Amino acid sequence: MNQFRKMVILVAVAVAALGGLAAPAAAAGPKKGVSAAAFSGVTTALSDVGARWFYTWAADPQGITAPAGTEFVPMIWGRDSVTADRLQQAKAAGRTLLAFNEPDLAGQANMSVETALDLWPQLQATGLRLGAPAVAYGGDTAGGWLDRFMSGAAARGYRVDFIPLHWYGGDFSTAATGQLQSYLQAVYNRYHLPIWVTEYALTDFSGPTPRYPSAAEQADFVSRSTAMLNGLSFVERYAWFSLSTSTTPTGLYTGTTPNASGSAYRAAG
Repeated sequence: MNQFRKMVILVAVAVAALGGLAAPAAAAGPKKGVSAAAFSGVTTALSDVGARWFYTWAADPQGITAPAGTEFVPMIWGRDSVTADRLQQAKAAGRTLLAFNEPDLAGQANMSVETALDLWPQLQATGLRLGAPAVAYGGDTAGGWLDRFMSGAAARGYRVDFIPLHWYGGDFSTAATGQLQSYLQAVYNRYHLPIWVTEYALTDFSGPTPRYPSAAEQADFVSRSTAMLNGLSFVERYAWFSLSTSTTPTGLYTGTTPNASGSAYRAAG
């Protein structure tokens, strides 16, 4: 047995000894995806926009039939979703698991870092490739929710394979793409893990009600941002918020018909 082959075997044995702590292989395939809720024509819209993956904020596809070549990615949304049935659904439905949607917001998963850490071994035990909880903001902030979670996970020897992020820009100028890129770079510099952008769009949440850009401004941002995201090696995947205008005003399709942003997203690589 040559020395190289002997080394490969020794490494394989060591990894096997770690059991569920060894990270699965990185997911392959194009980056472009989308979040989606079920609506009439959803499969046609998913196919038309060219999404190679999608998620539904749930452990199962929520009645959506994926078009050929489009991967479903399950999510364990919050603490009440950490059940044997939901975890088994997720394991059966996909190869990668998204975890805890905006735990830093009271109106979303609303979880303490300690609670998330205490539940983490159950998510890890699925054996699926596992993303960190997706914070609403401050992923690059020292002492922020994500930072405390990542420190706690490291201290307990837990596995986190990539970082999902959400980003909504209130500057509707062409500077928005650079602002998004700067945030992603700062998070990557902090954790040195692959990044998934699982929600993003131009929306200004600074006032009492959300403010949205014009159709032309949003479509221009789609074109600029997707080109940027496709060019960043540490960004594995991204998903626009969201597929349908029945879910959000930033949606890409009304029924099966794309709007200006939908056409721009469809044109993205």
